[in-house]
Amino acid sequence: MFHFRTRLGPVELAFTDRHAGDVTFDPHDPTRVAVHRRLASSFGPGDAVAALAQVHGREVAYVGPEGPRATDDGPIHARADALVTDQPGVTLLVRAADCTPVVLADPEARVVGAAHAGRRGMAAGVVPALLEAMRDLGARGVRAWVGPRVCGGCYEVPEEMREEVAAAAPASRATTTWGTPSIDVGAGVLAQLAELGVPATDTGGCTVEDLDLFSYRREGPGGGRLAGLVRMDP
Repeated sequence: MFHFRTRLGPVELAFTDRHAGDVTFDPHDPTRVAVHRRLASSFGPGDAVAALAQVHGREVAYVGPEGPRATDDGPIHARADALVTDQPGVTLLVRAADCTPVVLADPEARVVGAAHAGRRGMAAGVVPALLEAMRDLGARGVRAWVGPRVCGGCYEVPEEMREEVAAAAPASRATTTWGTPSIDVGAGVLAQLAELGVPATDTGGCTVEDLDLFSYRREGPGGGRLAGLVRMDP
C-alpha cells in the first residue's frame, strides 16, 4: 500500500503505490470511494482529507481551522497544486502518476504541506511557493520528502521543451537512457530545495520503470494515481 511511510514527532507522511489503489476520487464510483475509505483507515483514521483539483501551476491553498471544503466532486479543497496547514487532524493529499509529489514538514512549528510538481509547476516554482507559505505560518526547520516520479532517463521531450524548462530549473536538464532530450523533474525539485536550504529525502522510484507504481506514460489516461500524504497528530 505504501511506497514509503515515516513519522517525525507529531508528523506522519507517506507516498502510496498501486496496491493502495487509484486515489483519483469519484463519488459516483464505488471502487474509488472504497479506495479512499481504505486509505483513510490506514493513514490518519478520523482525519478530514483535503485534496486538490490540480492545474500544473504554483498556487498554494491553505487549509484552516474549518478544515477542507466539501464539494460535489468529493474532498476537493481548491484548484491549486499545493496545500499547507497548521491544523492537526487533517490529511493533506496530492495526486501524481509521473509528476513529482513533494511533502514538507516542520514538526516543531507544527506546519505541514504537500505539493504536486509537474514539469510546468516545478519550473514555475510550486515547491518554493509552498515553502514561503509555510514560513508565513511560522515554519523555520522545514524538511522535505520527494516521492516517486518519472526519472530523467525515461521522460523524453522535444529539445525546445527541455531547454525552456532548463532555463528556469537548470538541474532538470537531462538525457534519456537512449540518448534523446529529457527532463528530470525530481532533480529540479531537489535542486530547488537545496538552494532554499531545505534538507530533503529522496524516496526514489521511477513510475515508468517500477510496475508497483502508476504511470501515465506507461499506462495512458486510464492509469491510476498515487498519493503523497501528510498529517499532524492533535
